Amino acid sequence: MRQVVGKPSRERRGRARRAIGLTGIAALLPIVLAGCSLDDAFYLGWPRTRPTSQSEQMFDLWIGSTVAALAVGVIVWGLTFWCIAAYKKKDSDTELPRQTKYNLPAELTFTALPFVLIGILFYYTVIVQDNVTEMSDEPTSCTNVTAFKWNWQFTYSDEQCEPLVGADGQPVTETGDSDYIPIIVVPNQEDVRFVGNAEDVIHSFWVPDLLFKRDLIPGSDAQTTRWEVDFESEGTFVGRCAELCGAYHAFMNFEMRVVSPEDYETFVNARVEGMTTPEALELIGQAPYATTTHPFDTDQATGEAS
Repeated sequence: MRQVVGKPSRERRGRARRAIGLTGIAALLPIVLAGCSLDDAFYLGWPRTRPTSQSEQMFDLWIGSTVAALAVGVIVWGLTFWCIAAYKKKDSDTELPRQTKYNLPAELTFTALPFVLIGILFYYTVIVQDNVTEMSDEPTSCTNVTAFKWNWQFTYSDEQCEPLVGADGQPVTETGDSDYIPIIVVPNQEDVRFVGNAEDVIHSFWVPDLLFKRDLIPGSDAQTTRWEVDFESEGTFVGRCAELCGAYHAFMNFEMRVVSPEDYETFVNARVEGMTTPEALELIGQAPYATTTHPFDTDQATGEAS
C-alpha cells in the first residue's frame, strides 16, 4: 500500500518561520549593538590612524588572520547547514541512513588543513613580532619614560639616551600631576627610542594608535624596558596606563605629539634654554596643552571627572 505523505502542518510552518526570523535577528544583533558605521566595521575595532610602520604591520596581520578565520567559519557553517538540510529525516523515510565509521580522506584533510593554517599564521606572526621588537644601533632620538603613582615623567635625552641638561643644570623633564596632562613630543622619524621604567609598581605605557603597549617594571636596570618605533605621520595621540596600578590608575593619562624633525629640534632646544613645555609648543605652532584628554578630579569624596 502506498504511503501518503501530507503537507507540513500550519504549526510546523509557523515554527520554521519563527526559527528563520530569530536566526536573522541573532545575526543582525551584534552589528546593531556595536554602534559602528559601515566604514568603521571594516576596521574591526582598530584605530583608523596608524602613525608607525609597526602599527601598520600589526593591523595587516590582525585583519588577515580575522579574514582567514571568517573564511574557515563560513566553510564550516556552510557544511554544517548543508548536512542539516541534505540529511534531514523525511516523513517518508522508514530506514536509518547508512552509518559511516570513518572516512580516511576527510580525516586527513581536516587534520592537515589546520596545521597548514597554524603554520602560515605562526610565520607571519614571527615576522611582524621581529619587526616590532627590532632595535637599531643608533636611534634618531631618545626619551626616558618614568611611570609613578599616578602620573608620568618624560626626560628628553640625546641619541645615546643620556638626559639633556637645561639652563638650570637639571635634566629636561616633563612631569604630570592631577591638574596637568603631560605631553611627550617626538619627531616624525624612524628609530625613535623610548627607555621606560617605573618607580613603584608595574605600569604600562600605552598609546592606542600605536597598537601595542610596553610594561614598565620597577627595579634595577635589568628591568628597564626599551623599544623603538618608526613614525610615518605627524599627529596628536592620547596615551594611557594599561596596567591596573592602584586607586587612580584610570587617571594616568598623557598625550603624544608627533612633529616634524625640524620642529622637534626647535622644541628640544627651547626646553634646554629654559622654556616650559607649553611655551615651547607654542613656539613651534602647537597647542600648549593636551587636546585629546583632560585632567580628572581625583577627590575621592566626589569621585567625578572634572
